[in-house]
Amino acid sequence: MVPAAGIPFGRLLVRSLRSVDLDLHAVLDPIRLSLSVPQAVASLVRRRPAAIFTTGGYVALPVLLAAWALRIPVVMWDGNVVPGRSVRVTARLVGCMAVTFENTCRTLGRSERPCFVTGTPIRDPRLVSRAEARKALGVPTEDKLLLIFGGSQAVRRFNSAVAQALPRLVERARVIHVTGEAGFDEAVAGRDNLPEALRDRYRPEKFLDEDMTPALAAADLVVGRAGSSTLAEVAAFGLPMVVVPYPHAAGHQRRNAEEMVRCGAARLVEDEDFDAEALLTATAILDDRPEHEAMVAAARSQARRGGADAVAELVLAAAERRPFPDAAHVEAVSRGVAR
Repeated sequence: MVPAAGIPFGRLLVRSLRSVDLDLHAVLDPIRLSLSVPQAVASLVRRRPAAIFTTGGYVALPVLLAAWALRIPVVMWDGNVVPGRSVRVTARLVGCMAVTFENTCRTLGRSERPCFVTGTPIRDPRLVSRAEARKALGVPTEDKLLLIFGGSQAVRRFNSAVAQALPRLVERARVIHVTGEAGFDEAVAGRDNLPEALRDRYRPEKFLDEDMTPALAAADLVVGRAGSSTLAEVAAFGLPMVVVPYPHAAGHQRRNAEEMVRCGAARLVEDEDFDAEALLTATAILDDRPEHEAMVAAARSQARRGGADAVAELVLAAAERRPFPDAAHVEAVSRGVAR
């Protein structure tokens, strides 16, 4: 995707730690890591960046070690309430942290380096209006629209729940369902088995890509995972959410989800409990106007539409070797209210 977008792209020898099994990679990974450090040094000497932006983690370690040796300032962003172990380690090599949740600063040690709550850098929700989005998607003004997407991990559970609930689901709302590559054909078959009058109320898609913005703008309720970008975009569009945290990856998503549930913007369903009945029960939110409006207000209270701008200000400050802006200014930028 990166080269196709016209962005120069280079790789280091280091690879992500996909497992902790004792296999050949247990021997090769330390070798790859050690060889990647001089590779990163050479790349930074050649490119001479004014600053580096990273999301941290194991694969960033060679570049961050090289940047530390070359005295290149680094800004790191992390979107989880509880940062992973590799993020906590690599955070020691950066000059500034940007985070989505306030609690993350406390975990990473705010006294050791500046830490700013910027929210998550997301696509601009002002790019399309709700009316324009609904027109483009063919959704009548009076219809409710449910957007379902499971992210890149464990989407099969979502697909199974939708397939079993589909005849009853489309009676309640129009549905845009992101199936992934593997689940698309089965979803199309499910649509074709619906009564003809209901088929246009269900729209399965392998991926939405650039159509995700209009889908969010047009939606009334989202069912999805609890990745940082998902939660941030849903809040930015002021959408209630049924959140089903991915149960692995050290439980990071559950802690993220709890933040949205605590403020009243989301209803949490555990992964193992998410089936057709759970989906239908949760989407009853669409029929409860007072609850729906309360969840919309709660979601909007969490929105940080200017997260990308806030992070950019920190990166520019680092690149220009000037003091970072104060926390109040970063807060205002992230909320989209700074002048």
